[in-house]
Order: sequence, then C-alpha cells, then structure tokens
Amino acid sequence: MSRSVLVTGGNRGIGLAIALAFVDAGDQVAVTYRTGEPPEALVKSGALAVRCDITDPEQVERAYKEIEEKHGPVEVLVANAGVNRDQLLLRMSEEDFSTVLETNLTGTFRVVKRASKRMLRARKGRIVLISSVVGLLGSAGQTNYAASKAGLIGFARSLARELGSRNITCNVIAPGFVDTDMTKALSDEQREKIVEQVPLGRYAQAEEVAASVRFLASDEAAYITGAVIPVDGGLGMGH
Repeated sequence: MSRSVLVTGGNRGIGLAIALAFVDAGDQVAVTYRTGEPPEALVKSGALAVRCDITDPEQVERAYKEIEEKHGPVEVLVANAGVNRDQLLLRMSEEDFSTVLETNLTGTFRVVKRASKRMLRARKGRIVLISSVVGLLGSAGQTNYAASKAGLIGFARSLARELGSRNITCNVIAPGFVDTDMTKALSDEQREKIVEQVPLGRYAQAEEVAASVRFLASDEAAYITGAVIPVDGGLGMGH
C-alpha cells in the first residue's frame, strides 16, 4: 500500500537515494530542499519537492501543510537534512557550532515533532533519523557535527520509549564514508587514507544507505525501535 513519505534534505546525495528508493517501492514521496532546484532525477520520479529551511519553524509548518494536502499525513519520516562546518575547536566560532546544532539536531526535533502529531492519531508511523559514524567515534575538527549526530541517538531512543505504545518506531542509521559529491571533492590521497580505515576497503554507495532506511520503514522491521544501524563498512564496530 502506498504511504506518504517525507525525506528532509532529499535533493542530493544520501537523501536523494532514499527518496528514489521509496518512489521505487510505490510510495508517495515528498522531499524538502533548502536551496537551488530539485535535480532532474527527482523531478522525473514524480516526487513532490518542497522548499523548506528546517531551521525556520514557519517554513516547516508550511511544508507539512502542502505535503498533507497533496499526499495526506506523513506516515514515514526520514530526517536526513544536515550541514557541517568543520573546524578545529580553538578556531571554531560560536556561529559554526550553533548553526550545525540548529540544523542537525533542533531542525530534526521540529520535523519529527510535527510528523508525530499525526502519527499518534493514526496509531502508527515510522521515523528514521540519519546520524553518522562520527557521532559514535568522534572526529578531529568536527566537534559540532559529532555532537549533533550523537544527540540524534539520545533523541531517537527517548522518542522510541515515548511513542512505542502507539505502534510508532524511531530508529537511527549511522552511515560511514559514502560516495557522494562531498567525498568526491577530496583529493585522491585523502580518499585513500579514508578507505584504509574501512575494513571493507571501499566507500558506501548512497543506495546502500537507502536500502537500510527502507528496511526500517517496512513491515519486516515492525519490532525494531530505538536501534542504531551502522552502514559503515565496519569502520565503527564496537561503538
């Protein structure tokens, strides 16, 4: 049965792969994007693209109203939108820190809170948060990003306890290094050093992350909640 699915930050990279995976499964998919224009692949898929900056509560409300008018209440939420402003701690500005937390953690709080209202009424729902292996391992120069991604785990597990009795699950995917535009911009030497840390010896494909997200949103995963699923090639094992 087709469901109403929302993927925040679904216009590129991991978010785009997740959105297209749900489209392929026959769901009605909406994505939010902050800047630019939706890519051709997304337009051709028939997904609904809604401009929305999740740091703005009014934009979040407008986005949900548009999605609900066209697709009905959101039944599956994938909170993927995020930013990074990497810098060593002593050089990191207050703005660098607060901007990352405001988008990655507080922005996720906004979109999850809004979706959960309708899920509670329906007594069903799937929430998947996209964290990072960095939130588990830490990474020099990413104290802001790591803090925001680690925060998502505590947020998700608390929410899983709050909403579980209403048949709403909340889980976390923690990707490792993924082959996206961001990582392709690195030098060959940088890419080689990263791959050396990964037991499987390669980057993940965005579609591999998307497959795990789609599984957590499926009926087969109905008894999984509060889980952190690593999709990292073994990089963070034991954490």
